[in-house]
Amino acid sequence: MPNKTFSLFFITVFISMLNSCVNGQQHKNTMEHKYTNELIHESSPYLLQHAHNPVNWHAWNKSTLDLAEKEQKPILVSIGYSSCHWCHVMEHESFEDSTVAAFMNEHFICIKVDREEHPDVDQIYMNAVQLMTGSGGWPLNCFALPDGRPFFGGTYFPKQKWMNVLQQVSHLYEKEYTKVLSYAQKLEHGIKQSEQIVKVLEGGEFSSHDLEKIQNNWLNHLDDEEGGPDRVPKFPLPNNYRFLMRYAWLEEENLIDEHIQLTLDKMAN
Repeated sequence: MPNKTFSLFFITVFISMLNSCVNGQQHKNTMEHKYTNELIHESSPYLLQHAHNPVNWHAWNKSTLDLAEKEQKPILVSIGYSSCHWCHVMEHESFEDSTVAAFMNEHFICIKVDREEHPDVDQIYMNAVQLMTGSGGWPLNCFALPDGRPFFGGTYFPKQKWMNVLQQVSHLYEKEYTKVLSYAQKLEHGIKQSEQIVKVLEGGEFSSHDLEKIQNNWLNHLDDEEGGPDRVPKFPLPNNYRFLMRYAWLEEENLIDEHIQLTLDKMAN
């Protein structure tokens, strides 16, 4: 009986100490960060990286879209991923800046999206930005109506340019909404058209000369030390390396074969 009493006493003390440690750690975490937004409840590493931005970020979900409809505010959809260099640059320059964040919070419903978690959302807004600007990339920043239809967007913006964009988009939405709505409708139509597969009626000649032209573009821009192209950022594009592997086998090109090996080794490391 005394042993049981001692054990119960020990367990009670241990649990009390454990609770104190947990509460202390939670208090410490709160004290360490000046800002905390709703992304703190997410599991995505990329979203959690933005959980302590002064921007009032929301995750992509129905409740966030309902909030935009309720407040009739334009949506800012900002898409990236954890290993994206320029995503981190823009976060540091703009999303960690309290002045920039205050303007974003006042005029927009700000949504952070991890493209690896929501490739479907990324595809829609990437398509929109490519139609608007002719190119795309990450971070992808797209402005949309409260119902999610995009009307303006781009990729990386330096801080001052980003502030100018925020102010212009906000002014346009508040003062010339009919123009914004018209452009969103046209862009929606353009996105639907771009997703259609058009049958090619005229066939073109294709020869080994075309293959040589493609591989020559690579041979002039190889990084012999780190692999991949001799420029940054070095996005891993599987189709390019599949082509090079096949070309190296077909033409017995040892130089290309060695470059592919180096590139894949570097990526694996």
